[in-house]
Amino acid sequence: MGEYQALIQTLALTMGVAWASGLNLYAAIAVLGLSSATGYVALPDSLALVADPLVIFAASVMYCIEFMADKTPGVDTAWDAIHTFIRIPAGAMLAAGAVGEVTPAFTVAAGLLGGGVTAATHATKAGARVMINTSPEPFSNWGASLGEDLAVFAGLWAALSHPLLFVVAFVLFMLSLIWVMPRLWQGIHSLGQRLGRSLGLIPDKPVT
Repeated sequence: MGEYQALIQTLALTMGVAWASGLNLYAAIAVLGLSSATGYVALPDSLALVADPLVIFAASVMYCIEFMADKTPGVDTAWDAIHTFIRIPAGAMLAAGAVGEVTPAFTVAAGLLGGGVTAATHATKAGARVMINTSPEPFSNWGASLGEDLAVFAGLWAALSHPLLFVVAFVLFMLSLIWVMPRLWQGIHSLGQRLGRSLGLIPDKPVT
C-alpha cells in the first residue's frame, strides 16, 4: 500500500508540475517553492532549488509581470509565443526533477512525458487566447486569465494534498484535450484565412 501511495504521489507531482507549467510557469515555481520553504510539502532533493528564497522571489516577480501581460489582449498572445521556448523545456525539467532519485532512463522518460504535457497544455492555452482575442470586449480575456491562475493554484494544491484526485482529474483533462485541440486549431485556421482575405494576402474564393 505504501509503494502504491508513493507511486501516485510521484505521478501527481510529475504531471502536476508539467501541466501547471503550460498554464503559468512562474506561478507553478512560486507555489512549489513556497510550499517547500514553509514545510507544507517535502519535495525531492532534485527540486529543492525551487525553495531557495532567490528563486521564489524571481518567480514571484515574473508572475506579477505575467499577471498583467496575460490580461492584455494581443500582448498575451505575444507573451505566449515567446514562452513557447521557456515553458516547455522548463516543464520538462521540473517533471524530470519531480521523480526524485531514480535511474537516468526513468528521469529522461519523465522529462519527455512532462515536456509533452506542458506542450499540449501551453498550445491549448495559447490557441484559446487567440480565439478569445477576437472578442471586442476585454472581460472574457480577464476571465480566462484569472481562471488559468486559479486552476494552477488549485491543481497544484490537489497534486500535493490529494494526489489520487489530481491524477483522476488529470486523465480527464488530457482526454478532453484530444477532443478540444483539433476543433481549436480548426477555428484558428479559419480565423487566419479570414484575416488573410481581409488584408488581401489570400485571394477570395471564386463565386460559382
